[in-house]
Amino acid sequence: MRFTLASRAVIAGVAAALALSACGGSDEPAETAAANANGLEKTSLTIGALPIPDSASLYIANARGFFKDVGLTVKIEVVPGGAQAQQGLLGGTLDATQTNYVSTFLAVSKGNKLKIIADMYQATPNSFNLMVPKDSTIKTPADLKGKKIAVNSKQNIGTLAVTSVLKTHGLTESDVSFVEFPFPDMKTQLENGTVDAAWMTEPHLTAVQKTIGAQKLADTMVDSTADFPIAGVVVTEKFANDNPNTVKAFQSAMGKAQQIAASDRKAVEEILPTYTKIDAATAAVITLGSFPTSLDETRLQRVADLMVEYGYLKESIQAKVILPGNLG
Repeated sequence: MRFTLASRAVIAGVAAALALSACGGSDEPAETAAANANGLEKTSLTIGALPIPDSASLYIANARGFFKDVGLTVKIEVVPGGAQAQQGLLGGTLDATQTNYVSTFLAVSKGNKLKIIADMYQATPNSFNLMVPKDSTIKTPADLKGKKIAVNSKQNIGTLAVTSVLKTHGLTESDVSFVEFPFPDMKTQLENGTVDAAWMTEPHLTAVQKTIGAQKLADTMVDSTADFPIAGVVVTEKFANDNPNTVKAFQSAMGKAQQIAASDRKAVEEILPTYTKIDAATAAVITLGSFPTSLDETRLQRVADLMVEYGYLKESIQAKVILPGNLG
């Protein structure tokens, strides 16, 4: 089952807008006309996002006026982590937010009704690695027994990915200690020995190699996590039900941006320095994940199934539960 992000415009609304234009009697701003044409229930959105490559298409859509074209005014609010973003969404301070899929399924398992309305990011080789200090005695993941590993959040995509690597080397999650640190702080924690290894993504992977000579211990997106779905945009089920035309307009704008991110690396490189601490030189060399152009139920089901395998969920959740089946 596939839900295409690039939704078609409402034909009747466009026709009405063209008719008004032909009369030449309206001074209505273009964005207001677009909102009226599409029957948007809500025209101003506040969306949470982490300052990492996953959210590139969100910033591309805003910078290139794709949201404005469909009548939306989007304010992107930087959040330090997924937990804060989810709190903002459930608390009502955010209309939507970037989220990782592990956190989404966990939230749904606790009774929260959420809908993923756009896919954003998928793992590629070496886009999420375990790193160790340059002089570390840890040479393989098997050496991590009894060690401390930095992750940006526990019970999250990071711990799930690391656990899958540990399994292939004869260890379990209980053989290590996961310690929470924001991605920007992990370099210092590795350097001063607070942790023995760190699960990192870009631009932090490239940064720790350049600045402290950190070494790659393992790619965590292999085998059962190869090409793993990472992040998307989530809203509450109530928001999706109350604002179907707004959601469709958002999907249309994001669809255009996601197509650009998927096909034009240069566009991603250019947008990254505008909302992250990644400079142009670093943006040109970092390892990027991929940018899916549609929501795919089968792909997302992999996340829930792996979560069951590693005990994150007591029973599997069907991916269709978090997809807006009547909105694609």
